[in-house]
Amino acid sequence: MDQMTAIMAEIKKYSRIIIHRHQRPDPDAIGSQVGLARILKASFPYKEVYVVGKEIPGLSWIGKMDKVNGDDYHDALVIVTDTANAPRIDDRRFDNGDKLIKIDHHPNDEPFGDIMWVEPEASSCSEMIYAFYQHFAKELKLPSSAADALYAGIIGDTGRFLYPATTAKTMLVAGALMASGAHAAAISQRENQISPAVARLSAYVYENLTITQTGAAYVVLTDNVLKRFGLTEAGTSAVVSLPGRITDVSAWAIFVQQEDGHFRVRLRSKGPAINELAKKHNGGGHALASGAKAKDQEEIEQVVAELDELTAKAQK
Repeated sequence: MDQMTAIMAEIKKYSRIIIHRHQRPDPDAIGSQVGLARILKASFPYKEVYVVGKEIPGLSWIGKMDKVNGDDYHDALVIVTDTANAPRIDDRRFDNGDKLIKIDHHPNDEPFGDIMWVEPEASSCSEMIYAFYQHFAKELKLPSSAADALYAGIIGDTGRFLYPATTAKTMLVAGALMASGAHAAAISQRENQISPAVARLSAYVYENLTITQTGAAYVVLTDNVLKRFGLTEAGTSAVVSLPGRITDVSAWAIFVQQEDGHFRVRLRSKGPAINELAKKHNGGGHALASGAKAKDQEEIEQVVAELDELTAKAQK
């Protein structure tokens, strides 16, 4: 029995399904989570289907979270989307259900769950959810609201089809979602919009970005910098892709200070694989998009040196 068939069998078995995703969600995390929930609600109206996790105001237009009691996990099926490892799952009650399923497109370096469906070659988890619907199209329904959520997730993880993760299959799925009612232009415009505060932070990033001779780039956003622009750590996601627009930049790191003083490291690349570097610093992810942590200035300098070494090797 393949993973999709096994997952469908469990969905049919349970009357209550609770869907989780990762902390600090991006459009794909919420899009895949909400998209799957809307497909299941439309297809099995007699089932209880919930989405849980911290409410993110900037992404609530994709879908809002439900309030679930601890007792609701009794005899429930729990599905986690777009999450590589268990510590990153939002809402620690995920393991209180009767069975746990993992659906993800990150490398399966830290397996969890009773059933795992992992496809690292997929552009996004939202693309995988559409594949699940398509596989069981005779039994499942795809309402336009689900198409909206999945389309938002796909363009979020592909940078509106600019990133190498975009494949011919991705474009076919995007077209199918549009045919199913996804409001493609409105969603793209929504994800492309930034606030005046983020616009000013973008200028700061470009002004303060350091680019090495090998094409490695980095910028450090301290707590004081974020306060200067009236932003929190969550408001920095829109600037992560900015260095990649510069012709001389091959790979880059954005260091964002957290409340406890350590730095979240957002790593991106146009070519050199960066996920092994991320693993050295309590992180991981895709070859061209990863995350890590740096406890202090010394570790920041270490990450930059290792990134510079990667881009130097790529030049050769």
